[in-house]
Amino acid sequence: MSDKIVYGVERSILILLLLLAWELCPRLGVVDPFLLPPLSLVLERLFLLVQSGKLFVHLVASFQRSFGGFVLALLFSIPAGFLIAWSRSFRKYVDPVLQVFRSIPILALYPVFILFFGLGEASKISVIFYGSLWPTLLNTITGVNGIDPLLVKSARSMGISSIGLFFKVILPSALPSIFTGIRLSAASAILLLIAAEMLGARRGMGYLIFYSEEKFDIPEMFGGILVIAFVGLLLNYTLVYCEKRLTVWKQAAKED
Repeated sequence: MSDKIVYGVERSILILLLLLAWELCPRLGVVDPFLLPPLSLVLERLFLLVQSGKLFVHLVASFQRSFGGFVLALLFSIPAGFLIAWSRSFRKYVDPVLQVFRSIPILALYPVFILFFGLGEASKISVIFYGSLWPTLLNTITGVNGIDPLLVKSARSMGISSIGLFFKVILPSALPSIFTGIRLSAASAILLLIAAEMLGARRGMGYLIFYSEEKFDIPEMFGGILVIAFVGLLLNYTLVYCEKRLTVWKQAAKED
């Protein structure tokens, strides 16, 4: 346990130094306190947002949008990735289309989503869905294509069924790559959420950050940014924990 604590402290030193620099630099006049308020002032404003309940309202709105788009992206991209990777004939026709659409900047398509779905929730969820599906889709395809063919042949030679082959060989082998894609998709969902909420929204963390900057409430703006950073960090570590729980065999193989 003590080794884990020491390891955690060592990993946190740089972050703590950055936070200390954030507090001291504005107070010592190294940077303009108006442009970069001291951390203590930002935390004080963040506490007022929590106390008033405004932060909760914006967080709930953002969570509903990002979670909806992110889950829809996973439900589409993982099955589609397996299908594209496993069927060579299907991949032959689909791959050129994938290469075209994946090369288009996602935010460049945001006006198209607004044109079709308006400024409401549908356009925001749609752009999050579209941007989040690519990392998981491409990493699922990579994970399935990276499976050792000898492993599949050996399993088939032992008389395993197609369902058994999928759940006992293909899915476990592709899981590490899939989880990498899921983590990248989660990061994309948060990024696109903030960008989408800066236009045509009245609630959400993106709106809070953008509106605070417009009214020159810089401490509140940085408070919103801190919350987004914390949510992204928490989500990333949650996905890492889930990956470790679902790929215990991978950790055991490394130890052997």
